[in-house]
Amino acid sequence: MNVSIIPIEPAMAEVAAALHAAVGFHEPWDARSFAELLGIEGTAGHLAMAGDEPVGLILWRVAADEAEILTVCTLPKRRRAGAGRMLMEAAITAVAAAGARRLLLEVAVDNTAAIGLYREFHFTDAGRRRGYYRTHGGPVDALILSKDV
Repeated sequence: MNVSIIPIEPAMAEVAAALHAAVGFHEPWDARSFAELLGIEGTAGHLAMAGDEPVGLILWRVAADEAEILTVCTLPKRRRAGAGRMLMEAAITAVAAAGARRLLLEVAVDNTAAIGLYREFHFTDAGRRRGYYRTHGGPVDALILSKDV
């Protein structure tokens, strides 16, 4: 898959919301949420594009010397083809350039594919939030992962 990474602009909120809904999140974010987040200073993101098709996205926020991945996703039919890795690389580069020294994220404990990707980028355990995610099967704990950048 030939993928390019482009910045998400607030005008792309509808595209981001449609992608977020298509990946199967129990509570996907709507376009208004994306537009509002992207309007907050320090918040930015990227889309992974396969030609004209958005196949993944990542959104982060930088505050002082710390950054947080707010959401990252890839379309199910496009997983394991490198888009997620490219999005993570782009986000890590961007938050470091913005002055962040530490990057945090939360991931469902049962999302082994995502945890594997984050471990490849040397994220380590920083905590756990009990019952943080609401899913169709009930509450799921979140791992809090951290990485120096």
